Amino acid sequence: MRNVTLVLSDGTKFHGKSFGYESPVAGEVVFNTAMTGYPESLTDPSYAGQLLTITFPLIGNYGVPPFTIDGNGIPTFMESDRIYVSALIVSDYSEQYSHWNAVESLSDWLKREHVPGITGIDTRELTKVLREHGVMMGKILFDDEPDNIPQADYEGVNFVDIVSTKEVVRYNEGAGKKVVLVDCGVKANIIRCLVNRGVEVIRVPWNYDYTGMAFDGLFLANGPGDPDMCSEAVDIIRKQMSMSNKPICGICMGNQLLSKAAGATIYKLKYGHRGHNQPVRMVGTEKCFVTSQNHGYAVDAKTLDKDWDEFFVNMNDGSNEGIRHKTNPWFSSQFHPEACSGPVDTEFMFDKFVETLK
Repeated sequence: MRNVTLVLSDGTKFHGKSFGYESPVAGEVVFNTAMTGYPESLTDPSYAGQLLTITFPLIGNYGVPPFTIDGNGIPTFMESDRIYVSALIVSDYSEQYSHWNAVESLSDWLKREHVPGITGIDTRELTKVLREHGVMMGKILFDDEPDNIPQADYEGVNFVDIVSTKEVVRYNEGAGKKVVLVDCGVKANIIRCLVNRGVEVIRVPWNYDYTGMAFDGLFLANGPGDPDMCSEAVDIIRKQMSMSNKPICGICMGNQLLSKAAGATIYKLKYGHRGHNQPVRMVGTEKCFVTSQNHGYAVDAKTLDKDWDEFFVNMNDGSNEGIRHKTNPWFSSQFHPEACSGPVDTEFMFDKFVETLK
């Protein structure tokens, strides 16, 4: 294992060992508090451009499942077609793995997909730095290549455009109701959850004008980066809402884009919500749910148009976790009801959406 150094933009350094692909890399450093689910996290397109720190100490002990495709053309055990994180940062990488479904080690997977991984980092201290300062840019440098310094930008980059499909893809074709899914970086389990409820899913690029298509409902998917970079998508959502009251549901980035279409503004969270244990409350009730989340931006609910209400709020910091229209079947969640990985307490959001399809 080669010696590597993680250098944050404020000059803070952490020293560790390489266990992944041996190439320097730069990106936004974020942390996830989940205890399990690294195959799902690594393949979540919402992590594009980021160096992912996992706070749970031991990582890699259950290996990596095979990359297989089910009968509907959806990855069976992953959330997309490849790893999207720019690098993985852990405290203790387990070289030995054991799991009935594992076919390779995490190290071998990272190397095969050209993704650096570093171990031996004090991830507890790193997380404290990120919580105090906020997420920041960082670089992973190899100590024996001091002049090989990578460069990367995060602010101002439209990562949604990078990860979104470039063509229209149909799933469960010929089934019941038709749902247009706007792919901002969609996780595979969102598609699974819709297909399992008997609808046809028409997956379109993030800036595709679907308003002239024949469909029964609109679904706005998750995705990476800053929603303010996606003005084209917001304009098309507004156009759709002005033409019809067909059901609309959004998840994560989808919540932010729907909120922008509803007149709200977006702000960047200090260190984001990433993990399996974010508590949210349904507004107007005492119902609380434990949710899976992965986002760095939030909706300023005070800027919503008068025809909209908050649907959910975060019980840790009071930030917005979803919106709903007062009269039309338009609603969203900032959290991930499809989880994968994580708790499935809020999968009823898909049932609510499918029930509104006429």
